Parts: sequence; structure tokens; C-alpha cells
Amino acid sequence: MTYSSFFENAVARLKDERRYRVFADLERSVGCFPRATWHGPDGISEVIIWCSNDYLGMGHHPQVIEAMAECARRMGTGAGGTRNISGTSHPIVELERELADLHGKQAALVFTSGYVSNQTGISTIARLIPDCLILSDALNHNSMIEGIRQAGCEKQVFRHNDLGHLEQLLAAAGRERNKLIVFESVYSMDGDIAPIAAICDLAERYRAMTYIDEVHAVGMYGPRGAGIAERDGMMHRLDVIEGTLGKAFGVMGGYITGDAVLIDAVRSHAAGFIFTTALPPAIASAAVTSIRHLKGSSLERSAQQRQAARTKRVLALAGLPVMDSQTHIVPVLVGDAEKCKAASDRLLRHHGIYIQPINYPTVPRGAERLRITPGPAHSDVMIDDLAAGLLEVWLALDLPLKAWAAAAE
Repeated sequence: MTYSSFFENAVARLKDERRYRVFADLERSVGCFPRATWHGPDGISEVIIWCSNDYLGMGHHPQVIEAMAECARRMGTGAGGTRNISGTSHPIVELERELADLHGKQAALVFTSGYVSNQTGISTIARLIPDCLILSDALNHNSMIEGIRQAGCEKQVFRHNDLGHLEQLLAAAGRERNKLIVFESVYSMDGDIAPIAAICDLAERYRAMTYIDEVHAVGMYGPRGAGIAERDGMMHRLDVIEGTLGKAFGVMGGYITGDAVLIDAVRSHAAGFIFTTALPPAIASAAVTSIRHLKGSSLERSAQQRQAARTKRVLALAGLPVMDSQTHIVPVLVGDAEKCKAASDRLLRHHGIYIQPINYPTVPRGAERLRITPGPAHSDVMIDDLAAGLLEVWLALDLPLKAWAAAAE
């Protein structure tokens, strides 16, 4: 038995379970998004991306691009070190001020990704709280689950968005026990929203801290794009608001915001922050520009909501199994891993439509889906073409359709 056989077997198991991931080699072009060039096995062709997390197309915004390019020309490409050792550039200081202001908090701390901000933020905060009990929503993202695991604290999982179950767990723990409730605002696979106000009510009643992940909401909801908590007037009631710079803001990085003393404690104790190279100043400068733009502009948000609503309506009228969603995320249920991958492949090869299949463990087995994210740059014609392409694929693969009359209702 050679060492390589262990890795071959690991990959083979994924292939047997139809969970092996294949990446699409894409080349986005400024000014053309959501169109992109696909370097496929049979050559190069144009495709339309329907699953990007660059929700508002800010990664192609001229001001954001120029801010990055100008800063790189002026300050160079890399950060030059960790935040403690020469890596705290002035643009990253400005970025943290912008983020604190965005969420109405005293301070912010920037990490290299949204994954790291959750993994490091949750684990550090919980470890600094004596005898902390973490209460986690059942559908929390893997980054949050890893943060909870690394905290080494007792955890309890409450059923998704189930306030009754959460209250049972809080009551059983007792008011005196230190507790941290960890949940998301927008759940990225189903597109549903947490009952933030009610969770805050429970947190206050049972003396618990709150930690909310707004990564799929920042930039897109609220008067200034601070997320669902801003839209609902709840930011002041949440202890920690976490977000990303890599989705609606169109750049990369993650962050947490909160009281100055909490942020300082994480800054001073979090290994995932202390021992990693800082974001390059050009990235930070681009993020600042994107955040400032979206604080003052609602055009992108309005256009996205309009096109997301139209996409849901057109797909439903075509009889496609569009799952209920309260947000910009449009999941179309397939329910079978092999057919989900086949549907994605056929859309790409025959229709020039790129939608990555979502299979286990991202979603439960039997809940495989295509996750569609319409944006402001998706035209009405593109939406109609998407519906036609999906319908052809559904018929070709003998996937179930809804009755037209029921869909029209």
C-alpha cells in the first residue's frame, strides 16, 4: 500500500457518491458581466454566469477597479506582513472605520476571508467567555460550525429558525450561564431569513450574547447596504455582526464588528488574525470604495431585487420547481446528485448557461439543487433564455415539472 493510494481512495469515494467537484475555468471580462469566457474541454466559448456571489457586479465597477489599481501603483501589491509586523496599511485602517460605521458599531476587525472571520471570530469570542454555551442554528455555514468546534465549548444546535426550540435550550441552561447565540441573517442555500428581532428578544430575556453572519446580505439590504439587521432596525441589538467583502462588495476578505473592547480582545487573542498576512492595501482600498458607493447608492440593490423577483416569476410560470425564497437567492430543486450534475453540464454545453450544482454536504441528500443568483446586469432577455434553457434540460433529463396552472397561481 503506497501513500498515494489513500488519496486515490478518498477521491474515488467522492466520485462514487456523485460528490466529486469539477471547476469551470472561467474568464470574466470587465464591462461584460455576467458574460464570461469558458475554457472548456472542447475549446473556448461564451457563457452567462448565473451563480456568482458578486451579487451586484461591484467587482466590475469602474471606481472600485480604479481604486485598486491606483493603490497598487502607489503602495505595491502585497501587505508586507501580518497586521502586527508592518502589515497595517492606512487603507485597511480606513476599511475598518468604514465597516464600523456601516453597522453602527464602535469598531471592526478585518480578516483574509469571510470563512476565517467566522472560524476565528466565533472560536476566540467563545473561548474568552467562561463556561460559554454556544447555541447554533442547524443550518449555519461550515465556517461557523468550525469556529464553534475550535472554541472547545459546550454547544447545542437548535432547529432551523425554531424560536420555541431555541427558548427551550436557553431556559434549560439558565439565565446565569454564559451563552452565545450564533446564526445567519440570510441562509445561502434556501434564501430564507432569520427572525432577528425575536432572537434578540430571547437573548435579552435569557442574558445571551448574539453573533450574526450577514455575508449574504451586506451590500444588498438596508438603506445603506448594511444587511437585514439594518433593514429591520436591529443592528443596535446585536453584539457581533460579521460580514464579507467577497460577495456584494465585489472584492475579498471578511470582518467582524462590535464594541471596541470585544474587537480589541479578538485582535489580541485570535491566532487566525495574529499569525496571517494582512489583506493587501489595494484590496482594502477597493473595498472602501465599494462600501462607500453602496452606502449612498440604492440603484444596484433595487435592480437586483427587481431581476430576482422576475426570475422567480418566469421560472415558476415555466413549471420549474423553484423553491420558496424570501431573498435574491433562487434555488431550483433537482433532488438527485447525478441529475443535478447532469443538468449543470447540459446547461453549460448546450445553452451557454453556467450554474454550479449544489450537492451534499452543502445541502442534505435528496435536496440537491441549482442555486441561481440574479443580479442587476442580468437582462430580461437573459432571464427568458434561462427559463427556456432550464425547461429544455428538465425535459431532456426527465425531471419533474410543476403543473403550469399551479405554478401560475
